[in-house]
Amino acid sequence: MTNEEIWQAVLGELELTISRASFTTWFKNTYLLTKNEGEFIISVPNGFAKEWLENKFQKEIAKCLQNVTSSRIKRITFCLNSKKDVLLKEKGRTMVFLQPKLNEEVQIIQEEEVVNEYNLNPRYTFENFIVGPNNELAHAAAQAIVQSPGKTYNPLFIYGGVGLGKTHLIQAIGNKVCQVFPKKRIVYISCEKFIEDFITYLQIQKSKDNGFKNKYRKTDYLLIDDIQFLAGKEGTQEEFFHTFNYLYQNNKQIVLTSDRPPKAILGLEDRLVSRFEGGMIADISMPNLETRRAILIAKCKERKVNIPENVLNYIAANIQNNIRELEGALSRLIARCQLNNLTPTEELARHILTNIAGRPNKKAITSRRILETVASFYNIKSEELITKNRKKEIAWPRQIAMYLMRDEIKTSYPTIGQEIGGRDHTTAIHAYEKVSKEIEKDINLRQEIDLIRQKLYTS
Repeated sequence: MTNEEIWQAVLGELELTISRASFTTWFKNTYLLTKNEGEFIISVPNGFAKEWLENKFQKEIAKCLQNVTSSRIKRITFCLNSKKDVLLKEKGRTMVFLQPKLNEEVQIIQEEEVVNEYNLNPRYTFENFIVGPNNELAHAAAQAIVQSPGKTYNPLFIYGGVGLGKTHLIQAIGNKVCQVFPKKRIVYISCEKFIEDFITYLQIQKSKDNGFKNKYRKTDYLLIDDIQFLAGKEGTQEEFFHTFNYLYQNNKQIVLTSDRPPKAILGLEDRLVSRFEGGMIADISMPNLETRRAILIAKCKERKVNIPENVLNYIAANIQNNIRELEGALSRLIARCQLNNLTPTEELARHILTNIAGRPNKKAITSRRILETVASFYNIKSEELITKNRKKEIAWPRQIAMYLMRDEIKTSYPTIGQEIGGRDHTTAIHAYEKVSKEIEKDINLRQEIDLIRQKLYTS
């Protein structure tokens, strides 16, 4: 197994144990440089990442390296990228190595794999996106807007839980447009980067810099990931509202992804909610068993490995939360087999994946966890749910929290009242009955609460 394959397997395991934000922030552009009798040298992009990984994630990395390589970990060293003399070509990447003296750290520079000028990952395509009942509407709509931008579904709003393929699909749109209409202008960006760009624009506005508006308004396709982070950002929402209107009126295509439907994004202005709902809203839910099997088969073909059908069936049946976990489990199995020259069997898969597949789908859920998850979903503080605040943006999440306490962990009504700021049990009864009735007649609310449940058991 190459260093790259080992590190990809380690990253696959780490994705299962830490949050998406932490994984993206601290493990982007990291590489395994060398391994020698239990000593590993890992390249990191900057000093801040080096310090953070050493202090915060060294144990997790060591555990994953041990799982993947089956070797005793003696030492892990983190080193910074830097330009040096010796060039090495590996799989299309240019690497520059400094040949180390005894006891001296290796240093490396590695060009970022990826991405094209639009910041799109070329691996995310329609061709390798596995379609199933959980995502067929979103997939069909995404393909349609490539051929008819700004007309058929505008905006296209795709929502679903973590690790279900939203980013893959939105980037597949961009990559297909690049292929079919190379002269089209595309902007793919995360909502956080949009907010950052707007803040920068405000800081230099005195110089009459028009770079921000030119970037976002002179485009044919505006693709924004995780638009829910716009909630509560009043100034940025104002600017996005005008950008949205400008593009919409000029028949330019807008595609947005979110972890929840528009109405569930509290702190989002009504006029934006209205515009988001004016196009096509398509959800992506958890894949069923057949789709999970198809994903595993496709990943095996992509990596050119042969895994027996019964082994794939075992993984697909036991890894149910999201696609990211599914791929991580497969990577772990492949790495272990390649490193130890083993044949993948169901028994081996069961042994290797014990920590993943063997764990229960439902974690130990407590009232506190429900409060924190509901608060996080609606972008409010959990403390606000137990206050006397009766504003709609607080009162409605509070009622949902009470509903989930009763429905998920069978908490008694008096106890629910006590957990929610010492309220009377009749308040809990009213909340449960109200939410129950709303769920029966409002499919969007039902999907919203399903997303909260998913966060309860997977985050």
